[in-house]
Amino acid sequence: MEKKSIAIDGPAGAGKSTLAKMAARHFGLIYVDTGAIYRCVGLFALKNGADTRDQQAVSALLDQVQIELKYDEQGVQRMILNGEDVSEAIRMPEVSIAASNVSAMPPVRAKLLSMQRDMAKRYNVIMDGRDIGTVVLPDAGLKIFLTADAEKRAKRRYDELQAKHVETTYEDVLQDMRMRDKNDSSRAAAPLKQAEDAVLVDTSEIGLEESFERIRELISGRLGL
Repeated sequence: MEKKSIAIDGPAGAGKSTLAKMAARHFGLIYVDTGAIYRCVGLFALKNGADTRDQQAVSALLDQVQIELKYDEQGVQRMILNGEDVSEAIRMPEVSIAASNVSAMPPVRAKLLSMQRDMAKRYNVIMDGRDIGTVVLPDAGLKIFLTADAEKRAKRRYDELQAKHVETTYEDVLQDMRMRDKNDSSRAAAPLKQAEDAVLVDTSEIGLEESFERIRELISGRLGL
C-alpha cells in the first residue's frame, strides 16, 4: 500500500514542529523534523571548531556524522548524533544559526536527502522543513506552507527559550530570526519558497488551537484520514 505523506514548509518559528507533532499524534503518523537533522550537522561542526559558513570545512566532517532518528514511548522524535542524544542541545540559539548555514550547502543536503525520502517510503509521515514540498517530497499528498510575521515568530521562540531558562533577549531572537529568513530564502540550494500546489496557512493572528484545526481539516479533507 502506498504510504501517505504530508509536507509542511515555512520559515523558522512559524509553528511547523508544534503543529506537525499535534497532527502526527491525532492521525497516527510518523513525525519527521528535518530541521533537527540539519541541526545535528551544525552542532557537530561547532563541536569540531569548524566555521559553519565554510563549505569545505563542513564537508570534510560529513563522513564522521552518524544521525539516527529514534522515538520514545510517547512517539516523540529523539535525535541521536554519533550515539549521543542531542535533542536538547540542538535547540540552542547558536546551533540554529549553524543549522541555517550548513543547510545551504549542497554536499550536506545531498547526504541528508536520502535519509528523509527513505522515511517517507517506509512510513505514513508528516515532515516539516524548508524544502519538503519543493524538493524532498515533491509528490506529497498534501503540501502546507505555514508562516507568520517575523515579530510574532520571534516572540513565540523567545517564550520557548525562556521556558527552558536560556539566557537571551527578544531583540536577539528577532535578529537571529531575520538572519535565518534571509539565509533560507536566498540560498542557492533549495531555497525556502512555497510550492505551487501548497496551501498557505498564516498563523500571525490565530492561536495554536485554531491553527491546528486548520491543519486537521486540510489533512482530513485531502487524505481522508
